[in-house]
Amino acid sequence: MSQYKIEAGTGQHIGDRQEQQDRAALFAAPKAPGYMLAVMADGMGGMSGGALAAEQVVRTAQQIFERFSPLTDDPESVLRTIAHEADTVIKLSAMSSDKKPHSTVVLLILTPQNSAIWAHAGDSRLYSFDGPNCVRRTEDHTYLAQLKAENKLDDEKAKDPLLANLLVNVLGSSTNALSLAIGRRDNLKSGDAFLLCTDGLWQYFSDAELGAAIAMNPARQACEMLVAKARSRAAPGKADNCTLAVVKLVKPTAEPKDYTAKKMRRAV
Repeated sequence: MSQYKIEAGTGQHIGDRQEQQDRAALFAAPKAPGYMLAVMADGMGGMSGGALAAEQVVRTAQQIFERFSPLTDDPESVLRTIAHEADTVIKLSAMSSDKKPHSTVVLLILTPQNSAIWAHAGDSRLYSFDGPNCVRRTEDHTYLAQLKAENKLDDEKAKDPLLANLLVNVLGSSTNALSLAIGRRDNLKSGDAFLLCTDGLWQYFSDAELGAAIAMNPARQACEMLVAKARSRAAPGKADNCTLAVVKLVKPTAEPKDYTAKKMRRAV
């Protein structure tokens, strides 16, 4: 049995863009009590195209998670199905329009067995915290990160901002097959927390700042605080869409014991 309850919230700001192309959502599983799904998507592809791609990620996640049952499904397979089905639909929508919609994705499932399983593609991130300390963080799927992993990153390329922003793994790509990265954390406890966010948020904070804000505040207040601080730190007129979801594991509120004597019904 879980020794915690889940406290969650989301936050969002359009920044200085003309359109909000990020999407975030939290879902319960009707057929799986105690399971929760968090979804984060950052759409790309011009006006409306990116928003439609991110919206498709959320819609696909909701439809599939509504059918999830721990008797027949496992969380990792569900995450893969969500991502690959959304990837297929986004590609099909691109064929019927002049837009080139793409989207990042971060998916997180919490289980009543005190485990968290997540998946991601792109540069939207998942952070895992133990109190204020960041214990895990997803790796961005950028060309810069790929060069670093292949030991092909020299000093000149490391300073190129275009390489840091060029994504090599997203939903809807017509050139690269989707490669979903999977992570897991077991033995969760009260005091642990997770942050899902787009690059419009994480670029303004250190891991320590994010952990402290989430550990010291309820989920909803942490979202509001981080969005406001990201806005204040962004260059005037340059702020990107900013979206996050915070999931905290907190101690259940102890119910006061009632020792008042109550009148018993007579058995008939």
